[in-house]
Amino acid sequence: MNLHSVSRMGMNRRHILRGLMATAAVVSLPPQSIAATSGTDQWRTITAKPGDARLLDAAQSVRTKIWGYDGSVPGPLLRYRQGDTVRVRLENQLPDPTSIHWHGVAIDNRMDGVVGLTQAAVGPGEQFDYEFTLPDPGTFWYHTHNQSWEQMARGLYGVLVVDERDAPAVDQDLLFVIDDWRLRQDGQIDTGSFGNMHDWAHAGRLGNWLTVNGADRPQISVKSGERIRLRLVNTANARIFRLDLRSPAHAASMIAVDGFPLALPQELQEAIELAPGQRVDVILDMTGDPGGRVAIRETSTGKPVDCAHFVYDKTGGKKPRTNRRIAALPTWGNHAPVDIAAAREIDLHMTGGAMGMMSGAMHRGRMMPMGDLVDARKVWAFNGVAGDLDRPLAQLRRNEHILINIKNDTRWPHAMHLHGHHFQVVRRNGTPVSGTPWRDTELVRPMEQVTLGLVADNPGKWLFHCHMLEHQAGGMKTWIDVRA
Repeated sequence: MNLHSVSRMGMNRRHILRGLMATAAVVSLPPQSIAATSGTDQWRTITAKPGDARLLDAAQSVRTKIWGYDGSVPGPLLRYRQGDTVRVRLENQLPDPTSIHWHGVAIDNRMDGVVGLTQAAVGPGEQFDYEFTLPDPGTFWYHTHNQSWEQMARGLYGVLVVDERDAPAVDQDLLFVIDDWRLRQDGQIDTGSFGNMHDWAHAGRLGNWLTVNGADRPQISVKSGERIRLRLVNTANARIFRLDLRSPAHAASMIAVDGFPLALPQELQEAIELAPGQRVDVILDMTGDPGGRVAIRETSTGKPVDCAHFVYDKTGGKKPRTNRRIAALPTWGNHAPVDIAAAREIDLHMTGGAMGMMSGAMHRGRMMPMGDLVDARKVWAFNGVAGDLDRPLAQLRRNEHILINIKNDTRWPHAMHLHGHHFQVVRRNGTPVSGTPWRDTELVRPMEQVTLGLVADNPGKWLFHCHMLEHQAGGMKTWIDVRA
């Protein structure tokens, strides 16, 4: 599915389809179901390697060259139970060094996968063993954390599902992994635009072709009367998606964000906004007519497009379940409330980017003017420091309560992701807020001020960065040091 008028390259649907597709047949592959998979405590090898994928229309012969875990995109689904031990051996068959970060998991710091902070890069032909316990259930994902602005744009990511001990009863449990790709007219990834400084200084690398579960406009097969759990995951480099699941043909309620359960399910009143790295779990009660077809729409560009369809079985199904209560997911037991009054406050000031006022920043131990920073490919800064990791944002005692006051003094949104922890928004633009969900990734809008509250209960060196990956590479990263 083409995203209209979103690429800085000026590519639209007509451009990319010229000479490539004469018709627009819809992919007949279903979304990835997680119902038939399960995890064990045994070692599993995952190989990062080149592959190819049918990102375009399935009726065409064009296959796009990608990098993927086990050569596929998304990579293999990893499914475990709460409390299981993950044992994954990464084998690198790529031409470049790589790693795996386990996004959203309160992991042992040694296993966090951040090259240069928690581990060395896994070189071509090398391997690395990841072994850690899964303390919390939810929808998580895994992805490269070395030169991620390129490696993720090539497809190096997958989904990690951790089942609740008392999971809700559903008829289908499905993944909805959404991504945008920057493709050339021949259907291949536009590798020549990697590292484009215009992208780095603006919104990041925005694509011109959208996929769900690695396919173009997949059909989701359903029956009237089914209850479905749909796990939405935004794996894009920089795009903020808006997914409209509302329809008279089904009732939709949000039950979790970033893996963490909501206190009460929330009926969808508007499109779901997903910043890069974020996840949302939705329960849908399917009440449409047999043989019907319902679009899921992506609306972020102002020109809504269909990115997938629910397709109802023509033979009908069970009696539609109407007005049936949706139970809340089990609450995680290890999240202490933040003591706001006693918490230590830490400031994070974002500067830089196009149309910003940053005249210079510290980089490699010296103050550099903006021209030198551009030459060094550092165009963003936190607290006046452009991407250096020699000192943490803060050194913290274990179980210390903290508030991080983020001031976005730029013209662009930033999806801030903290490794190893979840947090709550406790103030927005100086006004206290309450009842916000626990998250690991929060979208901070241009010129906005957001205060995150958390308990630093996981010892180690934890990266804190913008998940618009070009912004991270261009200087938007720091870390907190939680002492054991």
